[in-house]
Amino acid sequence: MPLEGPARIVSELTSRGYNAEREAVTLIASAEHPSKTLEAALETAPEDALVLRTEHVRTALESGESSADTGSGTPSEPPSAGTDSSSPAASQDPSVSTGDDIPSSTPDGGVVADETKGAGTRGPIDTSHQVVDIANDMTGQSTGTGEYKDFVKVFRDRLERLGSKLRGRVNHRPATSIASMPSGSEVAMVGLVNDVRSTASGHWLVELEDATGTFPWLVMKDREYAELVEELLCDEVIAMEGTLSDDSGIAFVDGMYFPDVPRTHKPSTADRHVQAALISDVHVGSQEFMHDAWNGFTDWLHTEDAQHVEYLLIAGDMVEGVGIYPNQDEELDVVDIYDQYELFNEYLKQVPGDLEIVMIPGNHDAVRLAEPQPGFDERLRGIMDAHDARIVSNPSVVTLEGVSVLMYHGVSLDEVIAELPAEKASYDEPHKAMYQLLKKRHVAPQFGGHTRLAPEEKDYLTIDEVPDIFHTGHVHKLGFGKYHNVLAINSGCWQSQTDFQKSVNIDPDSGYAPIVDLDTLDVTVQKFS
Repeated sequence: MPLEGPARIVSELTSRGYNAEREAVTLIASAEHPSKTLEAALETAPEDALVLRTEHVRTALESGESSADTGSGTPSEPPSAGTDSSSPAASQDPSVSTGDDIPSSTPDGGVVADETKGAGTRGPIDTSHQVVDIANDMTGQSTGTGEYKDFVKVFRDRLERLGSKLRGRVNHRPATSIASMPSGSEVAMVGLVNDVRSTASGHWLVELEDATGTFPWLVMKDREYAELVEELLCDEVIAMEGTLSDDSGIAFVDGMYFPDVPRTHKPSTADRHVQAALISDVHVGSQEFMHDAWNGFTDWLHTEDAQHVEYLLIAGDMVEGVGIYPNQDEELDVVDIYDQYELFNEYLKQVPGDLEIVMIPGNHDAVRLAEPQPGFDERLRGIMDAHDARIVSNPSVVTLEGVSVLMYHGVSLDEVIAELPAEKASYDEPHKAMYQLLKKRHVAPQFGGHTRLAPEEKDYLTIDEVPDIFHTGHVHKLGFGKYHNVLAINSGCWQSQTDFQKSVNIDPDSGYAPIVDLDTLDVTVQKFS
């Protein structure tokens, strides 16, 4: 069977038990005699190699072993896929099951896979259909100097962009204008939450700030929207409307509005059956990194059961890092940060070469902690070269065949969970905390807390356009659901419980891989631990 393109080359290599670097496949496909080039490259590779590398193909090409007149006796065509029953790929039979602690179905249509066996070998993928677009990537665009004017600029940008989503819903006025209006006037304001405090009578006083100043708004405890005050975070943008008091020094709130996701939002879907695997928090380098679970995941990706998985999105914390928390060095398998990334890259090479991979950094990665986090520097990009993975900033918007995915590592989820009532945000249901960020249309609204924020010319953390999927990690818990038709997924981790996690009572959901059907936005969770 002739090798008529990258997809068939990948299929042929898979049938023989090999993975391949993307560039290696490209070189073979562009050779004058792809079949002979493939055979020569496999002869060049070490006997124990599991990955056909670019240098193997180049060595074969440079040595002339792939030319038509070498007389090497190389077969004119390799055997067709699946004919070698003794190959490593043919003998693999990974087990995929679900844990008792994860529900087998959800009200939103998501399911967790029952225990299954990988069936056959992953078939060829027509990569010509794969379309990936990146937006909001600020890598290389950082301009902030940390000066006061930078902070003013970024908050003005936040107020302008999120305020534009609210000004059409209320008859808003600047703070200074409201203060000069007669008592009893109907007023409305769009602003940043500057302060929230309770009164001696149990009411709530919310101070809003805009570009002209601040104004206080009183929320009565017996009003139906009083519970919304419990959801407020400082520095988020909201709108309030109400009536001025007798002295015009305060307004009694009659309505409160968030930028929010419209209830009429209709998500986009792919026009063919194609899937994406959404994972995060791999933590290579940790003693608790789950090698077997990761190997089970990558083995499964090579099976027929995963033939429709064409995209892999990794939402940060590829490695364990160094010096992230007290005494971390005692829990490290690999103590050098660059060695950690080298090892991660080797694990990433186990993924099928025809997958499109997009990665963002997290708080354990070797980038600045302050968000937005730019993608990795050139040295780390040079290390993580497996399959030409795309490395973009945290957050970024990744569009896969028309389906937009907001990728954010999720450090602010800690703050949301700490500040809000448990029924609205908890570690056991991390997707509900994500709902709050969608409601606020900002991935990290509160400044000055545990989430470190960097001022830039624009606020890269606002959610300008409603995504179809919102993907986070960080909290090491699995959770997913839909908020106003936006699919929210927190994808768990690949690290078992560390001593530090025990000390802060974190019981991780490890070894899970949520798989999303991009044509329906249904979710299936594969478990490998």
